[in-house]
Amino acid sequence: MGEPVSLETSWEPGRRFVLRVAGLPVETVHALRGAESRRWADEVLAAEDRLLGRGALLSDALHDLVKATGVSSEEEALRRRLLALRRQVFNNRLPGDPEAAARMVGDLDRETGRIAADWIRDRQHLGELRAEGTRLVAADLDRTRAELRRLVSEDRLRMGLLLASPTLDGQLDAFVDDRSARPDKRLRKVERSVLAYLYRTACKTSPFSTFTGVALGRFGDGGAGSAAGSEAGAGVGRTVRIDEQWSSHVRLNVVVLGRLAELVLADPVRRADLPVALASGWGREQDRVRYVRRWVTAGDDEATVAFESVRDRLFFLRRSGVLEQLLDYFEQRPSPTYRDLVDRLEAEHGAERESCERYVAALLEVGMVQAPCLETDVHTADPLGSFQDALRALHRPWADRLAACLDGPADCLARYPAAGVAERRTLLRDLRAGLRAAQAELGSPEATLPQTLLYEDVSAGTGTEVDLRAWTEPSGGALRAVEGILPAFDLTLPQRLTFKGFFVARYGRGGRCDDLLTLVHNFHEDFYEQYVTFSMRRKPFDEQGEYVPEENWLGLAGIKAIDAGRRTLIARMRERWAAVGGTDREIRLTERHLAEVAAELAPAAPEFAPQSHHIQLTEEDGEPLVVLNSNYGGLSFPFSRFTHVYDGPGGSALSDALRAETARIQPEGAVLAEVTGGTVTSNLNLHGRLTEYEIVCPGETSSVPEQNRIRLDDLYVEHDADSDRLVLRSTRLGREVVPIYVGYLVPLALPELPRTLLLLSPSSMAPPDLWAGVPEGEARDGVTSRPRVRHGAVVLSRRSWTTTGDALPARAPGGTDAEWFLDWQRWRSTHGLPDQVFATVASGPRGAAGAKPQYVDFSSHLSLTALDALVKGPDTQVVLREMLPAENGLHVVSRRGTHVAELAVETYSSTRRAKDDPTCRT
Repeated sequence: MGEPVSLETSWEPGRRFVLRVAGLPVETVHALRGAESRRWADEVLAAEDRLLGRGALLSDALHDLVKATGVSSEEEALRRRLLALRRQVFNNRLPGDPEAAARMVGDLDRETGRIAADWIRDRQHLGELRAEGTRLVAADLDRTRAELRRLVSEDRLRMGLLLASPTLDGQLDAFVDDRSARPDKRLRKVERSVLAYLYRTACKTSPFSTFTGVALGRFGDGGAGSAAGSEAGAGVGRTVRIDEQWSSHVRLNVVVLGRLAELVLADPVRRADLPVALASGWGREQDRVRYVRRWVTAGDDEATVAFESVRDRLFFLRRSGVLEQLLDYFEQRPSPTYRDLVDRLEAEHGAERESCERYVAALLEVGMVQAPCLETDVHTADPLGSFQDALRALHRPWADRLAACLDGPADCLARYPAAGVAERRTLLRDLRAGLRAAQAELGSPEATLPQTLLYEDVSAGTGTEVDLRAWTEPSGGALRAVEGILPAFDLTLPQRLTFKGFFVARYGRGGRCDDLLTLVHNFHEDFYEQYVTFSMRRKPFDEQGEYVPEENWLGLAGIKAIDAGRRTLIARMRERWAAVGGTDREIRLTERHLAEVAAELAPAAPEFAPQSHHIQLTEEDGEPLVVLNSNYGGLSFPFSRFTHVYDGPGGSALSDALRAETARIQPEGAVLAEVTGGTVTSNLNLHGRLTEYEIVCPGETSSVPEQNRIRLDDLYVEHDADSDRLVLRSTRLGREVVPIYVGYLVPLALPELPRTLLLLSPSSMAPPDLWAGVPEGEARDGVTSRPRVRHGAVVLSRRSWTTTGDALPARAPGGTDAEWFLDWQRWRSTHGLPDQVFATVASGPRGAAGAKPQYVDFSSHLSLTALDALVKGPDTQVVLREMLPAENGLHVVSRRGTHVAELAVETYSSTRRAKDDPTCRT
């Protein structure tokens, strides 16, 4: 246990949330269930259970009869017949002449004869049941295949498929038209893909096009909900009703605009007309000029969601007379054109124009000179429109022609939201053709385009209201206690502590650094890259299952606190696991358990810790539950991606409200400032302006007012010895600056400079894995299970079953569909799985941790076939988790039925230490 500390902590829940709603009601997939097949399988299993009990009774009675036979030759023959019958009973096989067998036993003992006759009758009935299965399962398969072909016409499925898998969309007509008794191999693959996307649309909540819509809502205090929002009902005390009509909002993939900008810059004639600027943040150092150089690597054009990776590094150019003159020229003319630079060099030095062109082109190539006018701004709501405006502002014929060439694609985007499936397909073809025409206009008809040309977000309405008490208490309750242990799982916290340790080692306690660029460069060059390499090789648990401490080269107390917190949590989980003996459906962590872990983590826990949670609300046995799906540290994460949906035409209602909220909850004496991550390479990084200030890193541009820009050379870092924190401060503002990242890219994927600044931010990634380090229970036929884990009303981990491919039911050579389906039902019943689960299936060293959960319905032969196809071999790892909320615990409804839904919510927590408290000393 760490030293007790006295902490003053404030905590409050955010009042806004985003409701993520499955595009189709969950009842949609009921049509894919084999009701008759499942009834038959249940009857067969029940008959087998009856036979098992009656067979054991008969076996014991036959054993007594065998013992009672004499030693004569006639009795020896009887004894052999009794033993043969007993073996047949044991093996659950009927004797050749059942009636004769029953008479033989009845002649010896009337009661045993009655038991034998009952067993024979039940065994004959079982045989009849099994024979019936072939017809029933075949009929259900035919019916459910027909239903799947019918469901392909669902607009929300088809519209999503147009963007998610154009290849599959092109195969659907052949799939729908197929009427063969058993589809061929190619169509069976299409069938599985269609099924997976249908399940995604009806049973999951990951926003993408029409697969999942989003609704903006607020938490109320228990009053009547709005007409479009809540009503009294079942579930968690309120049933949330969503709008029937959803609205579409589309934007062009910004990667397309990047490709067009590259073609413009590659053409000497066109780039001559572009305004250029020096890389922001450059500076002179003795005999060289330093600046931040950026490299962009193209993403995978075949991926549905792809982005171009960006790296940045401190770079140096030797100071020369020519370069100095150009630098002076930029001071005189802040925004010359590329042609102006070439003209200046030619006039000043009398050099050949071709040589001057090559020199400026080289500066452009290495990033010292940039053409920012064609870059996509992170806050633009309409990337294509902004790109056209930038072109027309050049007032050059080629630029006007290119902008006009993009009018066709812009028209496609404008018409797309209101279009039906057929028209959307045509618009996507026209969009691709129009963009290829734009590339041809730039002299490159062979230039590539990504598979996904536009991104769509769909609104399921606003005004939704949910009772705040449905998910948390005003003081935080169980959720607040859970937040106290999240630092133990934070993937970024060890890095933040290591950065602080590096700083203190380099600059001393209470030290200060005014040159952040050099600090970041030295940190990465001297320390960080090797540290990350070693950390990635670390296995959290050794071969004996014991916890392996974090890499702690600097001997930091904060990292030791993380290790202590993890060990304490593992110990408490082991205790609870041992206490239930592996038999209970759930185990509970008490407030004391979590408090012990939080106390160990206190020296490492951040003082300002806004959190975002993805949760699902449900009710079980009359008790409300909050199911915790994922956690992220930071601000406005639930909303940022959808600001273009709710800001409205010509306005920024949501963005303005969120910006006001961030200003309200920012720490005393500090301002929150966005770190954008530089050049926009993915639509996931587009969002409204959500903070008052923005940090502008070297090489970046900004669209916020000049007085709200905080440039890197205005910032310095100092170590506050009293609180043992690294503090970022602005000289101009005279205040602490808290960096905030509100984009949807993983912060670890950002360039070096913004990624390092976020080591001073409240950003975090803390996926809780409560079972790590806790030994598994004894396997049963190759399957181990874990109970649900709860603290109060918060579910931290669902029930799960782990196995490998070789332990799952396999098709016997020559076996029937009915036999295979029955084997699956027997397997499910034996291991106590619910009818619907989510399966994570993966092979390789990462195991199931790197795969996405797939919905599995044990009542559907098609669903089991799809699961079977995912299992590639006997060593494939399969983790099955309960569907929670279950179907009868869902609380979001529309006119068509009940929808799976998830809430993205925020909490705000700030902690202050008393002055005499121990702090995390490095």
